[in-house]
Amino acid sequence: MTARPSTRPWWKTVLGVVFTALMLFPVYWMVNVSLTDASDLRRSSPNWFPTSPTFDGYAAALSQQLPSLGTSLVVGLGSVVLTVVIAAPAGYALAILNLRGGRTLNFLLLVAQMIPAVVMAMGFYAIYVRLGLLNSVWGLIVADSTISVPFGVLLYSTFMAGIPRELVHAARIDGAGPWGTFTKVVLPVSRNSTLTVALFAFLWAWSDFIFASTLSRSGQFVPITLGIYQYIGNNTTQWNAIMATAVIASLPAAILLVVAQRYVAAGVTAGAVKD
Repeated sequence: MTARPSTRPWWKTVLGVVFTALMLFPVYWMVNVSLTDASDLRRSSPNWFPTSPTFDGYAAALSQQLPSLGTSLVVGLGSVVLTVVIAAPAGYALAILNLRGGRTLNFLLLVAQMIPAVVMAMGFYAIYVRLGLLNSVWGLIVADSTISVPFGVLLYSTFMAGIPRELVHAARIDGAGPWGTFTKVVLPVSRNSTLTVALFAFLWAWSDFIFASTLSRSGQFVPITLGIYQYIGNNTTQWNAIMATAVIASLPAAILLVVAQRYVAAGVTAGAVKD
């Protein structure tokens, strides 16, 4: 006797659709305003749909905010490289080399993630004033990496702790040292974790505003989050250009999440269950 397939109540489906529409409405309104002509934005009753869509806002956004987009891209990629370079060996050392004080270090990493970013920004400001790193791209890369490195170390150590020890022992029998075992065996196996850490590091750096507004407010190159903030103050009548900038800034994050969601799910859950 076959079991009867369970059916979801219709009201749950309707409720899910309603909640999804409510959460996505700001995104839709952002796109709607970005395609609306500047003259139509002054109407007392807004257009719920772009009846006469125009790409003037996108043209203005690209011409005025392209340097900020480039700065965010450089900062994001730099944070990815720095995070992986630091977090992967640290996770390997904690998970496989069994260093002394590993539990204490894990606890400190958890505590580091709880420190408010504004507190860290003030500390970085005091340090950067002495080092001359204010208003620099390298300063933003280092500051943004402090958010993603603790997360990366914890994720790497959790995954690498679940790697079969037979692989590590086989590499050592073949003559590989700790570094050779890490680069030739452990790191290739940790591909999903690397993609997950890289994605979150990029997204945190791409969406950062606190570090940017504190450490790079008067710099020549500012990230897109600070660029939008300054853009609103300078172009309060060009809301289509402001919203177009927001749409353009949201695209990389949305594309990366869609493309890498399968690897992210595997990377986050890896190591959670051991045989």
